[in-house]
Amino acid sequence: MLTYDVVVVGAGGAGMMAALSASENKNLNVACLSKIFPTRSHTGAAQGGINAAMGNRDNTDSPEKHFKDTVKGSDFLADQDAVEFFTKRMPEIIQELDYYGVPFSRDENGKVAQRPFGGASSPRTCYSADKTGHVILHSVYEQCLKNNVTFLDEWFLLSLVVEEDECHGLVAMDIKSGEIHAIKAKSVVIASGGFGRIYWNRTTNAFNMTGDGTAACFEAGIPVKDPEFVQFHPTGLASTGILLSEACRGEGGYLLNKDGERFMKKYAPDKMELAPRDLVSRSIEMEIKAGRGFGEGLEAYVLMDLRHLGEEKIMERLPQVRELALDFEGTDLMKEPVPIRPSCHYMMGGIHVINPETLETPVKGIHAAGECACVSLHGANRLGGNSVADVVLFGKYAGIGARKTAEQRTFKGDTLLTNKATEWHDKFHAMRQKEAGKSLVEIRNTMAGTMWDNVGIFRKKDEMVHALETIEQLIEDYKETFIGDAAVRYNMAFVNYVEIGNLLTLAKAVAMGAIAREESRGSHSREDFPERRDDEFLKHTLIYKEGDNYRLDHHPVSITSYTPEERVY
Repeated sequence: MLTYDVVVVGAGGAGMMAALSASENKNLNVACLSKIFPTRSHTGAAQGGINAAMGNRDNTDSPEKHFKDTVKGSDFLADQDAVEFFTKRMPEIIQELDYYGVPFSRDENGKVAQRPFGGASSPRTCYSADKTGHVILHSVYEQCLKNNVTFLDEWFLLSLVVEEDECHGLVAMDIKSGEIHAIKAKSVVIASGGFGRIYWNRTTNAFNMTGDGTAACFEAGIPVKDPEFVQFHPTGLASTGILLSEACRGEGGYLLNKDGERFMKKYAPDKMELAPRDLVSRSIEMEIKAGRGFGEGLEAYVLMDLRHLGEEKIMERLPQVRELALDFEGTDLMKEPVPIRPSCHYMMGGIHVINPETLETPVKGIHAAGECACVSLHGANRLGGNSVADVVLFGKYAGIGARKTAEQRTFKGDTLLTNKATEWHDKFHAMRQKEAGKSLVEIRNTMAGTMWDNVGIFRKKDEMVHALETIEQLIEDYKETFIGDAAVRYNMAFVNYVEIGNLLTLAKAVAMGAIAREESRGSHSREDFPERRDDEFLKHTLIYKEGDNYRLDHHPVSITSYTPEERVY
């Protein structure tokens, strides 16, 4: 049985920052487990930047303004103690990353460059051209290697092992060999990313964003908080959903309908294209619904025009964006506008975190950070540039929290760990022998279509009830599936099978939370309840999984400085 003091699941920005912080105690043995090679993690897809009130471009900016913008952006559902903790500490995190060697773009004074992003009252998004997440990943990975963090690459989390609200470790598969291992740990950090693949192709998320850590926590008794809040990024490429960074609009890109009109002047006259993402996404969909888009149905789109920025600015600040538009849409955005449409981008909800300073969950020994966790920093809507900031800051503090937990706990649960590993070994064997059953691909595609059509940008009760019934049927069908691959090594069909199960488990929670929240707030837009209803719904959703049953509960929002008001841009 493998034994580590701290095991981090996920090697993106949050996971590696957690591993780095935990490894500062040289007496602790720290492992970081990842489905893919760490520098290929999804943080690398974060293009536009990372928010911190440095005041380099606007000396009136401050952590207090960042705090206020984040709370307003969240439609007042963010926990304000968490937001204040975050905004106060972000400038020092940028200095830390700078010290690690992150090659930030610089202004004319040699300071870290900053640009405007949606929903922000000052230009506070620090960046490295349009490859910000990519360079952060590489720099933090080097620091982890220096600190002797053990990396378990191409390992896949199967289960957390929990008894009486105490975690004793986890079970994971070494994908390369097909071996299933019990891993004993004093503390575990879950930093496994979001689960946007519940919408499958209509998402900016990588194919491995299947909510494995969130689902494992859910099965272990930790509730999922606010799963109904799904962010749709306004500018996914029309045909693939691949992200074109908010930096496009931050640098001055226009959104145009088929009449050539900059339509955002109707929806957010002051902020225009730099309104928050939920508002811009809904505005695009309303233009399409009104017949002012191009194309039909799921193929419909509007245009983003960057030509007026000029070749020099595009190549200096948006080179990757240009490359993506060329490769996946066949459009050179220096010469013509690029077709875009909203695409599922980010989950504001996730694992219920009970302390923003330690990132603890209700289960002793489990901490969570990054997109898989709900602190709640983002509330009902996340501002652009706050996610990379979220992963590095809360990743760091999750690592500190896990380190302190590991220093206080002892190893336990050998029998439980062995039994759970045996269970998974038997399941892997049985699935490899099974020769017929229901199609996993059909189940996956039905899930995605159902979620996009019924629990998407605009929502109504009868449609969401239909989605919930469909997902429940798919969960039953899933029990009868087969994988059609008898291999032991690199059995990606089995990995895919477990991933689809995780997505179905979480899709049901999303639909349940969305049905129960009878109001419109942030990214959750109900056509049958168009107003925000603070008297009834100024509270977090908590969904528990108890065996096969789901239970819905609520949790108060932490309000410290800003009382809810109308959210106008």
